[in-house]
Amino acid sequence: MLTADRERLVSLMTEQAEFGGTDAGGLHRLALTEEDRAAREWFRERLEEAGLDIRVDAVGNMFGRRDGTDANAPPVLLGSHLDSQPYGGRFDGPLGVLGALELVHVLEEEDIETTHPVEVVNWTNEEGARFQPPMMASGVWAGKYDIADVYAATDDDGVTVEEALEAIGYKGTEPAEPGEEYEAYLELHIEQGPKLERHGKDVGVVTGIVGLTWTETTFYGQPNHTGPTPMHLRQDALVAAGELITQVPRTANKLSDTTRGTVGAIEYDSEAISIVPDEVRVVWEFVDYDDDLVEEGYQRTLEEIDQIARREDVDTESAEITRFDSVAFDDRCIRAVEEAADGLGYDSMRMHAGAGHDPMNVAEVCDTGMVFAVSEDGLSHTEAEYTSWEDCYAAVNTLINAGYELAK
Repeated sequence: MLTADRERLVSLMTEQAEFGGTDAGGLHRLALTEEDRAAREWFRERLEEAGLDIRVDAVGNMFGRRDGTDANAPPVLLGSHLDSQPYGGRFDGPLGVLGALELVHVLEEEDIETTHPVEVVNWTNEEGARFQPPMMASGVWAGKYDIADVYAATDDDGVTVEEALEAIGYKGTEPAEPGEEYEAYLELHIEQGPKLERHGKDVGVVTGIVGLTWTETTFYGQPNHTGPTPMHLRQDALVAAGELITQVPRTANKLSDTTRGTVGAIEYDSEAISIVPDEVRVVWEFVDYDDDLVEEGYQRTLEEIDQIARREDVDTESAEITRFDSVAFDDRCIRAVEEAADGLGYDSMRMHAGAGHDPMNVAEVCDTGMVFAVSEDGLSHTEAEYTSWEDCYAAVNTLINAGYELAK
């Protein structure tokens, strides 16, 4: 079995966390910002040191390639993302990118040739924190999104994706599409949930990913003076939004034990105490392994929004931002991960991913699988996110052996 260099892994993980690192030990490295640019430059240097052929495509995806012995064999792709959530964690994404690079290092040090080329990838804007939709650039690469639509997407300051790519020098010249067939894709990620820790397992063998929907709803009321305006005559957009905020999780609880419903963003631009709120925007989501339950949550909530609007005498409009169907991974990749864990003596368990990841898109192109590392206390998308170096090491060892099995 292949064995990662633990000291190198820790060192590289520590180095990458300096770009956008926070005082609380987290990471604030939104896609296509100056912090992201610095991390990309650092990563490009690591790819060069590993002797890889580097290319950057038109949406900023970074690839590093190690040739195989068969020039006609399709490559095995491994990687994840370097961008983060606002004040998120330092393991979410980068562990998968550097774990993939570790396979290349080990193959070089052991002088091991593979039949298939091995490629390492850093996907642009997986998080969807600055630009929406999430998993944006892997979606373009996989043919799910039109590049013109992605280029035109804007952040809160009106900066487009295309402008941001050009500003940091990562609007690459390569087409944002597979230039050839791919043998398989593997991604290592922290679990972002509590199951592995609660079951006392070392690594997770991911069998698929949940489906999800994100929807933006805006309530429009009538601004008015709070003192003279009677309660029964008010058209309060914030009250309406508050009702939606409470209804989304209630709907999820009614649907099933596996359904998740969340209002994750709210925007109300006012500091005036004595004005009835007139415009409030909220973004809500439903997540489940069962796509029918995601759709039911979506439809029930749209109906509830109409009822809220009538009760509060406000206008409303809703627009679905993104929709991902659930994904079932290929048995071949699942077995490769499971057998790698078993061969290394790690205690593993099969499980679904409860959040969206780039493999949802890559699965449209080739066989796909994932490895999960333990998330302490199930925390992620927070500066308190933590995965021990021992758990990182176990997951990386599993990844590199599964990747080697697919590539050899």
